[in-house]
Amino acid sequence: MNLYDAFLLLSNRQECENFLKDLCTPKELKDFNDRWEIAKLLDEGRLSYREIAEQTQASLTTITRVARFLKDEPYRGYRTLLDRMKQND
Repeated sequence: MNLYDAFLLLSNRQECENFLKDLCTPKELKDFNDRWEIAKLLDEGRLSYREIAEQTQASLTTITRVARFLKDEPYRGYRTLLDRMKQND
């Protein structure tokens, strides 16, 4: 079983949180949270990259990278979850 399969075995938010806290350093978790927040803000389309940088304290490089993965890369990970969140609203 690999890491991806392990994630699929988690049953709830608390289990996911506990697993990620064991797996990642606090800085890695912060970076993950920052990138997710950036993806949500980019998807909303209300703020410029600079405004997102001011709000999140992330670098323009990080924001550009998230934007590239959100729009251009074939993996569609951000897009999949953002679309599911919209369906659950």
